[in-house]
Amino acid sequence: MMKNFNLILFIDAVINIILGILLLPASGVIADFIGVPPIGGGFYASILGAVLYGIGIALLIEIFKHDKKLSGLGFHGAIAINLCAGFVLAFWLLYKELYLPLRGLIFLWILVFLLIIISGIEFFFANRKSKGD
Repeated sequence: MMKNFNLILFIDAVINIILGILLLPASGVIADFIGVPPIGGGFYASILGAVLYGIGIALLIEIFKHDKKLSGLGFHGAIAINLCAGFVLAFWLLYKELYLPLRGLIFLWILVFLLIIISGIEFFFANRKSKGD
């Protein structure tokens, strides 16, 4: 049963990572091809790619964990997903011209900081939990 579970998680992880890798650079051509709105030059597709990539990493953590205190779909998985999405969103905000109104930029920067802050909090509690506190 456990081997089947790990195989299913592994297949899911590989699919998510492949989709994430394909979507991260997300050109308008890829966005058009997969039917994602090309608004912002692939912005949404890229963010989706980051989230899928993070989910793939979380699944791999769950499959290959050697330390029983580590959970890919718990704190550590959430950290992987949040940081992947947060850093890709920050990249878009720093290096791409999104032509957003000020309120949109403020909202997205708040989202970046919330994703990073929540990841830090999760990391703190994950480490605290693993030390037996």
